Amino acid sequence: MYWARGKTATDETVTGVIVNDSLEPRAALGADKVIGPPVPLADLTLLAPVVPGKFIGLWNNFKAAAEKNGHEHPTHPLYFLKPDSALSGPGATITIPPSAGRVVFEGELGIVIGKTCKEVTPEAAQDAILGYTCVNDFTSLGVLFADPSFPQWTRSKGFDGFGVIGPVIATDVDWRALTVQVLVNGRERQSYPANDMILSPPEIVSLLSQDMTLNPGDVIACGTSLGAAPVKAGMEVVVVIEGIGALSVTMAGPVPGA
Repeated sequence: MYWARGKTATDETVTGVIVNDSLEPRAALGADKVIGPPVPLADLTLLAPVVPGKFIGLWNNFKAAAEKNGHEHPTHPLYFLKPDSALSGPGATITIPPSAGRVVFEGELGIVIGKTCKEVTPEAAQDAILGYTCVNDFTSLGVLFADPSFPQWTRSKGFDGFGVIGPVIATDVDWRALTVQVLVNGRERQSYPANDMILSPPEIVSLLSQDMTLNPGDVIACGTSLGAAPVKAGMEVVVVIEGIGALSVTMAGPVPGA
């Protein structure tokens, strides 16, 4: 099953399940109740498939990258939060602010929470996962380490549009079989197996639920591996995860005089 969210020509936002090239509207994300006739996908502009209450990103959660960088394997997720204004979806144009400096893409697998959970076991955490989506966690390297006394995780990853989610939420994929790929102007720049994670999705959800209540619609980006690289205005960046889809955005520079 694939969940999606789109906007009609009359500016109505529809959340539902994709059925035969149409979006079947549902009462809420994960709900069974159908609330209207199907809307052809051709008549919709796809948005980020969910508006998360919490957009959580992980750092150092892949073995290959940890080994290359000399990092120990974490036993608890090392995480940051992206603000709601960072959210963007498929087909978005991402403007690189002048203050951001060098910006890199980070193609990632995203977990979407389907049930409220607090202090749950990994087994219960698995049941709380609605599905998976593609994430591009853009990061300003210039900002991140600009102040030697305080790595600025939130600011470097929180510029408008720097948290891209989509195009859909897939509920029936096996995360262990997935490969995260990033294409920049059609050329492969990143490709790594999801099963190289240090902490698995059920472990991530379980451990985070010890710190905070996770609610339906919350998104957790599982972290990235080797290959993240800088991007510039004019580039098309596409995160591809077979079984979920392709999440494309275009980079832009600041508008003169804005």
